[in-house]
Amino acid sequence: MRQTTIIRHKETDKKWFVVDAEGQVLGRLASVVASYLRGKNKPTFTPNVDMGDNIIVINADKVVLTAKKEDDKIYYSSSGYNGGLKAINARDLRAKKPFALVEKAVKGMIPHTKLGRKQFGNLYVYAGREHNHEAQKPEVLEVK
Repeated sequence: MRQTTIIRHKETDKKWFVVDAEGQVLGRLASVVASYLRGKNKPTFTPNVDMGDNIIVINADKVVLTAKKEDDKIYYSSSGYNGGLKAINARDLRAKKPFALVEKAVKGMIPHTKLGRKQFGNLYVYAGREHNHEAQKPEVLEVK
């Protein structure tokens, strides 16, 4: 009879990965990053434990949107008041906050729970090549 192993938070080993988003399609990049943030790449994956890795995304401003999504994809936000709905398309959002496209795509792919918010905190997105996490010695993660 096999025993199910229960992994606790203290028993997890978190690694640091750096992903270069230059020339990558946004959705494909976000799905891989979300999978690593949750820890689904590990054989001991446990859905109720934060066992995901820390991910650094560089060159987020050079991510690619396919077809006409640059103009057609609209991001909505609301203040909660009547008439408080705001809309911005992907081109304007990229000009205003270059890292927000990647953050919003990844955030939509992880659970919308307390654990998901904690896992999302392990994502670091930078518009350029520079990041301040060299001390963690991140490994390069290739996204295909």
